[in-house]
Amino acid sequence: MSDMVLTFIILGVTILLFVLDRLRLDIVALISLLALSLTGLVTVEEALAGFSDSIVIIIAGLFVVGAGIYYTGVANEMGRILARLGGSSEVRILIYVMLLVALLSAFMSSTGAVAVLLPVVMSLAKDARIAPGKLLMPLAFGALIGGMLTLIGTPPNLVVSNQLASLGMRPFSFFSFTPIGLIVLIVGIAYMAVVGRGLLGRRAQKKSGASQAPATSDGPTLAELAAEYQLDQNSFRLRVRRASPFVNQTLANSNIGHDYNVEVLERQSWPDDMTQPLAMEPVTPDTVIRGHDILHVRGTAAAVARLCREQNLGIRSGNGDEGPPISRELGMAEVIVRNRSPMIGKTLEQLRFRNRYNLNVSAIMRRGEPVHELVSATPLRFGDTLLVEGAWSDIEALQQDRSFVIVLDVPQELETHYHTRRNAFVAIAIVVAMLLLMTLKIVPTVIAVLLAAVAMVLLGCIRVEDVYRSINWESVILIAAMLPMATALENSGGVEAVADLLVNLLGQYGPAAIMAGLFVITAFFSQFISNTATTVLLAPIAAAAAVTLGLSPYPLLMMVAIAASTAFATPISSPVNTLVMVPGGYRFMDYAKVGIPLQVLVLVVALLTIPIFFPY
Repeated sequence: MSDMVLTFIILGVTILLFVLDRLRLDIVALISLLALSLTGLVTVEEALAGFSDSIVIIIAGLFVVGAGIYYTGVANEMGRILARLGGSSEVRILIYVMLLVALLSAFMSSTGAVAVLLPVVMSLAKDARIAPGKLLMPLAFGALIGGMLTLIGTPPNLVVSNQLASLGMRPFSFFSFTPIGLIVLIVGIAYMAVVGRGLLGRRAQKKSGASQAPATSDGPTLAELAAEYQLDQNSFRLRVRRASPFVNQTLANSNIGHDYNVEVLERQSWPDDMTQPLAMEPVTPDTVIRGHDILHVRGTAAAVARLCREQNLGIRSGNGDEGPPISRELGMAEVIVRNRSPMIGKTLEQLRFRNRYNLNVSAIMRRGEPVHELVSATPLRFGDTLLVEGAWSDIEALQQDRSFVIVLDVPQELETHYHTRRNAFVAIAIVVAMLLLMTLKIVPTVIAVLLAAVAMVLLGCIRVEDVYRSINWESVILIAAMLPMATALENSGGVEAVADLLVNLLGQYGPAAIMAGLFVITAFFSQFISNTATTVLLAPIAAAAAVTLGLSPYPLLMMVAIAASTAFATPISSPVNTLVMVPGGYRFMDYAKVGIPLQVLVLVVALLTIPIFFPY
């Protein structure tokens, strides 16, 4: 078996594992690296070269710089400016949202930019009486387009620039991407304002009224959120009889969850000297069950019936009643599990969520559909939306724990600054200094980024303990471990073979056809596997095709980078798409319906503009 065939087999298995999404991306990349090394397709030095590559160091450093912008409240302050400028016009808000998130994404992680602005946009939608779905997909797409604006906007830009350096050519400068990115941004905003809103139309209106109503003391009732999460299907209110064995036991000792697969969400006390029960209150494992208590539980009808039969409990009629409205003391909120969250892969029981946050999780929404398994035993995934109940003070505390979740639907009275602003100007100054060092080429890009990252720590913009949490190690390892695959393709002749195939198929139609072919291939694979991994594989192919045709590699590599940022067509193609899926009320096909026409527009814009700035 030739080295080329063996390399393509390993590449095919790697892509399959990426698509199946059973293993983390970095683990798949490491398996690929080991396979290449064990088969002798790359040397040990070549296998490990990616971990010392400047692009890997740059990306890790940029995560720290972006975190400094985040933790000092710069992004949140920009969000508040957006809130003041937006007014009540849907189109004007959409334009400002896309402009702001694109600006942030040009200098920090697109996921971080969306995470910061998501609560702001939700609040804007409520104030303006606009369905959140009208604004959240533009927010996500604006973040992706923002990555096209600068060299550091997204890792694929750095990958193609690094490819030029490996050819002994001048890399892309910091603002090489800016003219094309700005044109794409203008076209993208116009498309979303004129066409995209109409395509979303009916679907965007289907989001629960809980997300649209102003969050005040007269805000959404439990029933409104319960309808969206389908809580009434397995929601019951049980009366604790005096003779029940549970009387005077704590919830932990009662073993209701373990023995009956039923969760207790809230308790309503009914003292003997009162004619009406008290308001519902959240429970903890130490909550003591009293006679006449009313327990709000979730479980299957069969499980609840067995619980009542064996423990002398009564089922109250009208379990679908509204309960108390969300108020300033007690209410509900939707929280989204962030990528890189320690929660991912663990159950609420394993996390001791109720003990840790003093909040109950009533339901879980996954990709727009309620999860019907036992909530406490369901392993969490990135993008899951949890419906939590409890005191607003506890919800606010959870809101400030930004390393875990993003909180939505919090009353305006409780909205506070997430992070200190005292070092905001310092963070801005550091970023400006970094940009000057890069654009004036006073020091190499990697040194400029490292200087900025260290300055963020030394000047108090980010705590040392937050530095390592701020780095997306999955992305860093993914890039470092996939670079040897590009080396193996080059060593085995695979790059030349694919480039020759591309040239033979499209070369007769001119450079524009080659560019279009590269765009389609890159955009397609970026919908299902990491756009960074896609760029690592296709950048050398684009460069080889340019050499074969006698063209400049600059326009072809620029096209690959632009295409890698057009992950518009599926909710799984980018973390930002996943983040907005549930709060926007979207379905899988909504992304294709709105995203594919936008991809076609970006292709047309790129074909028209790239040759102007980077001639063939």
